[in-house]
This record gives sequence, structure tokens and C-alpha cells, in this order.
Amino acid sequence: MTVTRISETKKGRFALFDEEDEFLFSVDGETLHRHGIREGCALDGAALAALRFDSDTRRAKDKALRLLAVRDHASGELYQKLCRDFDEHSAAAAVAEMARLDLLDDESFACRYASQLAARGKSVRQIAMKLEEKGIDRGAAGRALESVSEACEGACLALVRRSYRAKLAAGQRDKVLAALARRGFSYGEAKDAVERVLTELETESENGGML
Repeated sequence: MTVTRISETKKGRFALFDEEDEFLFSVDGETLHRHGIREGCALDGAALAALRFDSDTRRAKDKALRLLAVRDHASGELYQKLCRDFDEHSAAAAVAEMARLDLLDDESFACRYASQLAARGKSVRQIAMKLEEKGIDRGAAGRALESVSEACEGACLALVRRSYRAKLAAGQRDKVLAALARRGFSYGEAKDAVERVLTELETESENGGML
């Protein structure tokens, strides 16, 4: 195949056309120069595929940088987003480059994200699911969950006090436990929180509603 025409696009890329003057694909200027592409040069299938891969990888890296400029990402999350626009090889190459540049740190991302979710009252189970969605590996996720376990226990108690106190006062203990289970809290977490609030209600009753 011969590249018979190269035309600069409005976005500053370079569109390549074949002998039939049909559009092949566009590449960035750096990749075009690095591969020595010019009008009239012949490319076999392997060279054409390599050119396209390098150009797509460059675009994937540029998009990765834009995404990371907005907020931190886990490597798995970034890969998933890049795969929406690029093939898995270009996406993986872009993620690897971001890691080489020290722009990705799954450990610190997992801890920060878990802490944010715990502060919003999420359970350990809910946080674990969110970390999995972000592509965090089990090891990093486990360490992040351990760091917020105490905060999640406090979140469960705060939730019961805020939203289920009246139901407990009305004798609906099992319904409250079921509601907490649906929110992802473990039976142990839910039971401890419910028993503590029931004790508070009992104390309040004994003191004539003074608490």
C-alpha cells in the first residue's frame, strides 16, 4: 500500500490516504515523523499496523494525562476508561506510561477513596464493592478496608441513631437489622450498633426521657 496523500486536519493531526484516495486513518505529527511517513512511501501490513498502534497509543497517553489532570485514578479504572476509545493494547501501554511517570499509585488512591466513602457512611462491604469497581487489586483493597474498619463501625452506629432510633423504640429490631444488612453492614456491626442504641433508649426511659 502506498500513502499518496497526507492532509493536515483541523485538530492538527495528519490524515493518510491510499492509492484510491481513500482515507486510512489519522496520526499525530510526532508519530508521522518518527516513522518517516511521507507522500509516496510504501507500507506493508506490519508497518501500517505499527504506525496505527503507535499513533493510537500516543492519543491514549494524551487522554490519560487529561483524565489524571482532573482527578486521581486507580490504574484499573484508568485502563477501563481508555478502553472505551482505544484497543486494549494501546490502553495498557498508556497506563504503563502513567505508572512510569509516577502518576498512578493504587495503594494511596485506595486508602483515600475508602476514607472518603467511610466518611459518607458507607459500610465495609459497600466500600469493597466500590474499590473493585475501580479496578483495585485485592491486596491494596484489603489494606484500605482495614484502615477504615473502625470508621465504618462508627458510621453504622451514627446511621442507627439518625435514621432507625424511632423504629427501635417501636420494637422493630429485626426490621432495622434487615435494613442495615441491605446497606452492606455485617451482622456483627449492625447488631452491636442496634444493641447500643437500644441500651440508650432504655436508659432514656429509666431517666424519664431526659437523654
